[in-house]
Parts: sequence; structure tokens; C-alpha cells
Amino acid sequence: MWEKLKKLKDRFDELTRQLSDPDVIADTVRWQSVVKERSSLESAVALYDEWLECDKSERECREIIEDGSDKEMCALAREELTSVEARKEKLEEELKFELLPKDPDDDKNVIMEFRAGAGGEEASLFAAVLLRMYTRFAERMRWKVKQIELNATDLGGVKEAVIGISGKGAYSKLKYESGVHRVQRVPETESQGRIHTSTATVAVMPEMDDVDVKIDERDLKIDTYRSGGAGGQYVNKTESAIRITHLPTGIVVTCQDEKSQAKNRESAMKVLKARVYDHFKNKAESEYAAGRKSLIGTGDRSERIRTYNYPQGRVTDHRINRTQYDLEDFLDGDLFEMTDALALADKNALLAQQ
Repeated sequence: MWEKLKKLKDRFDELTRQLSDPDVIADTVRWQSVVKERSSLESAVALYDEWLECDKSERECREIIEDGSDKEMCALAREELTSVEARKEKLEEELKFELLPKDPDDDKNVIMEFRAGAGGEEASLFAAVLLRMYTRFAERMRWKVKQIELNATDLGGVKEAVIGISGKGAYSKLKYESGVHRVQRVPETESQGRIHTSTATVAVMPEMDDVDVKIDERDLKIDTYRSGGAGGQYVNKTESAIRITHLPTGIVVTCQDEKSQAKNRESAMKVLKARVYDHFKNKAESEYAAGRKSLIGTGDRSERIRTYNYPQGRVTDHRINRTQYDLEDFLDGDLFEMTDALALADKNALLAQQ
């Protein structure tokens, strides 16, 4: 591990020097590549530098204690040694996590899909709650949210919705949210006060660039049609809505929220690339995902991952057996403790496989 860390530090120092190289500065693509690689190493190198300082302090303390000529200094050295050893041990654990293989998609933006599941109108209302919850979380993270598609019900529920979330580390924070979310509550339409159970599905996919996913135009079937909705200058007057079918996989994407056909096509292609990438990624990683299912799940849309219980004010994540009694804050976007716990469980699972 230490040899690998030394190589990382040497590489980090070399990249730092390159940022001052006139030839690198003049080449925008190369400069951006250097900045990106250096940024990916920064956290590990900072921890390693701190570990080196602790290691140096530990040696100095031991030398003072072994010398033994100054009793007062020995007492201070013993006290500092206890603190330094504890910090050094903690740093070693953190460094093990830093050296785990990085998910290449962690820094990407996100495409999120919401679909009402079992439970009729109550499921649609719950899907709307989840849409707001993740929108609020994105706002707390200072990320940008863009609505791509929304199929709403008359009562304010959501049958289907697609949003784009842009921000640093968006996928790394949200990638554990894919799956079936279950709610237990008394619907407003329930006169007897009985608790109903409904579900909604969330899918989280990294947004793909052209260099990440190549889609042959010949594999696409593109249909245009008139937008539906509440009305407006463009709705139902021009064929601005887009439906794109990816023939090899059968994946279908529709988009009608933009006023122009060109913008709807652009949004639809972003979603399509994310879905195609997700399709083949899941297929290729099926064995790997199955091996980790007991900890953070497969990310499969059919897997029940979380229950939101309104009467008890609790939210439970079934993959890591974690329950929090802060449902109101959670639904308002305070997901930080849960996302951190899921990330830690994932890292521990990876560490166990090393």
C-alpha cells in the first residue's frame, strides 16, 4: 500500500509541475486532462501527507521517550504519542478506502427517472414526493436540476418523470438510490384512517457524453408528434414532441417539455444515451452486482430498497438495515446521513473483496 501511495504522490507532484508548463497551458485539452487527473489524486495525497507527518511525530516521540533524560519531556511525548498513534491508525483506514478502485462515473451528471408503482393514485402522489425530495437534495448540494419529462395526474401526482441533475459528484451521491421505494401512510382519500402501502420506482443513470456512448443513427427510429398538456402557444399546434426508439435494445424515450423539436430531440438523446449505457453496464456487471447485493444492492429497479413510514416518522434502508426517525427532514432533502452510510457500506464491501 505504501509503495502505491508513494507513486501516487510522485505522480501528483509531476502533474502539479505540468500545470505551470507553458506547453501544457497552451493545449486546452491536455491542460484539462492534467487538472482532472490531479484532482482525482488530491484527496489520497493529502491524507498520505498527513500520515507522513504523523509518522515523523511518532518517531520523534519515541526517541524522546527512549532517551529518558528529561522526565517532563517524556511525559509530554507519551501524551502526544497516544494522540498521534490514534490519528495515524484512522488515517490508515481512510487511505485503504482511497486506494479502492474508483467508479469512473462518479463525477458525471445524472439522469433520474421516477415511475409510480403499485397503489394507484397514491403511488403517483408518492412519486411526486420523491421527485420533490431529490430536487430539494440537489438544491442543498447546489446542483442544477432540469425537468426533461413530466407526466402528471390531475391530483398532482406523477405517473412518470425524468430530470437531469448537474453538479460535482452528483452520480457518486445518488447512484445508490435506484430501486423500489415503499411508502406506508394514510391517504387523504382514505375515510377509515387505514394505512396503505404504495410504491414508486427510481432509476439513477450517469449522463453520457458522445465520447462515452456511440449510437448509430441507423439504429434509431425517430417519430414526431404534437405535444399534449395544459395548453399554450405551442402545445398541440406544432409537432415538437419527439419519440426515439433504439432498435437494438428496444429502449424508447419521449420528450415534449421543450417548445422546439430540436431541443426536445437533444434532451431525448441525453436520456437515451444514459439508458443505453445503463442497459449494457448492468448486463456486463451482473455477476459483480450479485456478489454485492447483500450490502448495497444491485441497483436493479425491481429491488425494494427503502420504506418511508409516516405514522412512525421513520425511514428504513433495507440494504444496510439503517433506520432514521427524521422522516420530515428526510423528505425535505436531508439525505446526507443516509447517502454517507450507503457509500461507507459500499466501500467496506469493496474492501472485503480485495
